[in-house]
Amino acid sequence: MSQDAPSIFTQIINGQLPCHKVYEDEHVIAFLDIQPLTRGHTLVVPKEPAPSFDQLSTESASALGGALPAICRGVMKATGAIAYNLIQNNGHEAGMSVAHVHIHIIPRFPESTHSFLWEYGTINHEEASSLAESIRELLD
Repeated sequence: MSQDAPSIFTQIINGQLPCHKVYEDEHVIAFLDIQPLTRGHTLVVPKEPAPSFDQLSTESASALGGALPAICRGVMKATGAIAYNLIQNNGHEAGMSVAHVHIHIIPRFPESTHSFLWEYGTINHEEASSLAESIRELLD
């Protein structure tokens, strides 16, 4: 697929592909993942076709964040899940398979076996101080 071709999510937003929609407003659409990790696995997608979160407009990012709590509550109630993960990847190297911002709501059940755990490192406070200063200076 070329860089200019609309993503599968853009095609869903435009009504060109079907979905099992659970939510929609002016800026956001949410639907069940067609390759679910668990029952109720839901994708929450801004209608703006940004390829990564840092390229998303403030308006779309705010709408996305504003819609998430209600969608999470609906998924939890409908599935009876005991917990959930919110996963959002940016870039192919980070595990993103569709270059259109999206957040996964992945319900967790007592029998869930998948894991998103990692080995923790230790912070170098001198380096962290310098890095934090650099990040602050580079914020838009």
